[in-house]
Amino acid sequence: MTQVRRIVDIVLDEESVARRSPEVEHERAVALFDLLEENDFCLVGGEKGPYRLRIGIFEQRLIFDVRNGEDAKLRDIVLSLTPFRKVVKDYFLICESYYAAIKKLGPSQIEALDMGRRGLHNEGSELLRERLAGKIEVDHDTARRLFTLICALHIKS
Repeated sequence: MTQVRRIVDIVLDEESVARRSPEVEHERAVALFDLLEENDFCLVGGEKGPYRLRIGIFEQRLIFDVRNGEDAKLRDIVLSLTPFRKVVKDYFLICESYYAAIKKLGPSQIEALDMGRRGLHNEGSELLRERLAGKIEVDHDTARRLFTLICALHIKS
């Protein structure tokens, strides 16, 4: 993949990271790894990559601190968390049910929960793509991985 549309480094604001179950922490680690392995990310109307990305939450806002390959700030993209609250909450609830089901339910119930979980994940990633429109272009898989990281940053409420 071309370096001009690529994230080569990503950092999560550790003060923003809500500590979750080991399963959710594992998903966060996998999303970070997968995101760095393969992504499609580009600032709209801005400098080409490669990019370094810092993601955090500040004053009820999601901050994408986009930097160039030399770590010089290019732009902050600031998004309200409000549109994400319901889908993140629902996603966490279904994830908890899914992880509990793995331990005690049959394959058909686990599969149904997993389908719901994937549906909410897709809904969240599409919402992210809509909110980033005109600012950052990402493909579907990159949006899914970024949504996973947003979930990891979800404010403890």
